[in-house]
Amino acid sequence: MLIQSIKMRLEMSHLYRVLGTASLALALMVGSGRAHAQDSSATAAPAGGASAAAAAPAGGGGGGDAEKGKTLFTNNCAQCHSTGDDVLVGPGLKGVEARTPGKEWLYKWIKNSSAVVASGDAYANQVFNKFGKVQMSSFPSLTNADIDGILAYIDQTNAGGAKQGGNDATADKGGPAPAVGAASGPSELFTIVLVALLIVMVLVLGVLLAIATILSKAVTPATAEGTQPQSSFAQRLKQGLSDTVNNSTIRSIVIWLFLLVVAKETIDGAYSIGIQQGYAPKQPIAYSHKLHAGQYKIDCNYCHTGVNKGKSATIPAANICMNCHGVIKKESPEIQKIYAAIENNQPIEWIRVHNLPDLAYFNHAQHVNVGNIQCQTCHGEIEKMEVVEQRSSLTMGWCIDCHRRTEVNTKGNAYYDKLVALHSKDSKEPLKVANIGGLECSKCHY
Repeated sequence: MLIQSIKMRLEMSHLYRVLGTASLALALMVGSGRAHAQDSSATAAPAGGASAAAAAPAGGGGGGDAEKGKTLFTNNCAQCHSTGDDVLVGPGLKGVEARTPGKEWLYKWIKNSSAVVASGDAYANQVFNKFGKVQMSSFPSLTNADIDGILAYIDQTNAGGAKQGGNDATADKGGPAPAVGAASGPSELFTIVLVALLIVMVLVLGVLLAIATILSKAVTPATAEGTQPQSSFAQRLKQGLSDTVNNSTIRSIVIWLFLLVVAKETIDGAYSIGIQQGYAPKQPIAYSHKLHAGQYKIDCNYCHTGVNKGKSATIPAANICMNCHGVIKKESPEIQKIYAAIENNQPIEWIRVHNLPDLAYFNHAQHVNVGNIQCQTCHGEIEKMEVVEQRSSLTMGWCIDCHRRTEVNTKGNAYYDKLVALHSKDSKEPLKVANIGGLECSKCHY
């Protein structure tokens, strides 16, 4: 009897080793699947980057700086005009210089169209009446050279430098690389095979566990008669639990673990006070950034006019909305709320999403205009949000980490020449924001 019991225990030991091997194989298969997906993504990424680089349009051409004109067109004109023949809010700008009274007239019209219409100019009034008497925004800050650049960009686009017609902001901002998106995860066939193998492994493990249970019962110590076990499984389980609860060492471990978990949750809760990450309030008007900034490619600067000039990006006024909605979707209930606000001479009570405490100073112009920081760096992929949500924590640690890893944009800026020279003497690393005082308390708190 003793020999038989020992033999059966050895068989069980072998079975448990098989179970362990099967579990390890299952884990390795899952890990291999993930690694395959990551390798596929990593392999495809350079190809997507190369495609995007190859598709970048060349600058220059025309009587002005077409590269600068592209930026000015995207920020100021693309919301209402196409570079081709398509009519958006206003006419398409293909051949605009040839069909208007001349470049000097264009300078006056772009800088202050209202004054040209009020002067009785025949062509100005013809355009004004043809397009529903929608008042074009004035751009007094644009110089003649800036306008020449815009015209050069329009000519270059229609000469084949970019996609003709429609809103060209899509080409300006760049689209997603299909190769990268396609290889971001495992293929459909690979996923099906992996799931099938997982199901088979689970079934095999179930069968092995059943066999282990049967063998365990077979080697249970018997009574003197050799027919019945000394106690039932429930009794032995109850006795084991009782012994565990009465064990002072185990009780102490459980109590200390409980206290540590409570302390950690308390500290985490204290650190999260004032952090509004994930905050997405319902706005008084259902404005969709996904539609305007995503589908229609309206540049952020068009509505948030202060982002390049001052501390605040500014909340758009109702008249900015009316530049388009004076003729587009006027019957929409949400657009009617804008009309009501204008008629009642009341501001739209937008709810601010991103807030910093009064003790912290942040300047949008410093980061966007000088540092060339993209809106998505802090606000997330705003062009994909139906309802705006605070994606970043905006804590001091989050800002400091950004200052530590962000390189200073020194190219073409003589202000940084001496700083770069001094930094290069002591370090081979690029000049970071942290190296020019980005970690000093007085930069944000004063």
